[in-house]
Amino acid sequence: MARNSEEKISGLQKAAILLISLGPEKSANVFKHLKEEEIEELTLEIANTRSVSPQVKEQIINEFYEVCLAQQYIAEGGIGYAKELLEKALGGEKANDVLNKLTSSIQVKPFEFVRKTDASQLLSFIQDEHPQTIALILSYLSPSQCSAIISSLSPELQADVAKRIATMDRTSPDVIKEVERILESKLSNLVNQDFTIIGGVDHVVEILNNVDRGTEKHIMETLEIEDPELADEIRKKMFVFEDILLLDDRAIQRVLRDVDNNDLSISLKGSNEEVQNAIFNNMSKRLATMIKEDMEFMGPVRMKDVEEAQQKIVNIIRKLEDSGEIVISRGGGDEIIV
Repeated sequence: MARNSEEKISGLQKAAILLISLGPEKSANVFKHLKEEEIEELTLEIANTRSVSPQVKEQIINEFYEVCLAQQYIAEGGIGYAKELLEKALGGEKANDVLNKLTSSIQVKPFEFVRKTDASQLLSFIQDEHPQTIALILSYLSPSQCSAIISSLSPELQADVAKRIATMDRTSPDVIKEVERILESKLSNLVNQDFTIIGGVDHVVEILNNVDRGTEKHIMETLEIEDPELADEIRKKMFVFEDILLLDDRAIQRVLRDVDNNDLSISLKGSNEEVQNAIFNNMSKRLATMIKEDMEFMGPVRMKDVEEAQQKIVNIIRKLEDSGEIVISRGGGDEIIV
């Protein structure tokens, strides 16, 4: 399907043309962040795109650049700041057009001002709030910010807040506005008037994947007592050190190639016999003997050191899974490899 600069181009068509312009490698990286149905729609549109004129291609790339620029300015200083800079760069009419297009398509998230706040400062600001209020705010923040904050909460609050995030579904815009007002938000007037879907199990998984091992264990152990079904759902979506048992022999051998022997020795000091056997059975007898001797001679080890060493190995496993070098079977038919 040929394109010329005169015809009306839909958002889907623009996305397809942009991905074609980016090339297969960069497009593949973009696909990693899209939903399955979005990938299907874009793939079909790309397949149906026959040719694109240089003028249309340049027009779409420029439009994409302008929207990215606007989004960056909004993140740095809010809508007012973005509008001021865009007007200087593009002119008033074009700046308004870009901002209207951006805010109508992605909506500026509530608590945007909080994203630029240091985690320690934010912690002192919200730690005395009701757990539901804390959960609401954290649901809009990045996993790295959430992890720093939730790790510093009191132990009795950690699991409570995590549970509230996981079970949060819809929040009235009036409630969001009121919380933003209390936090002296600059963006309260930009909240979408539709009910906002936030939180969820996936958000908690991202948080737990970034917190320290001790916080993760405390939250999961508490949730297993209070809400076993929720804990099971969360566990299925995340990977902890003991889940090495979910890896097949080839995957364990691949992981061990990247693991420091000292970290491995410390990690195994705090693991059960089943995990130890799974590791020892996938290395040479000579290396297994050496690791066992190291474990014996190092004597007692602080739990904090064990958890840090285990987290290093978990990070290696997650990295290898992300790159597609290993597969983690978390249960369910869609994990079966044939």
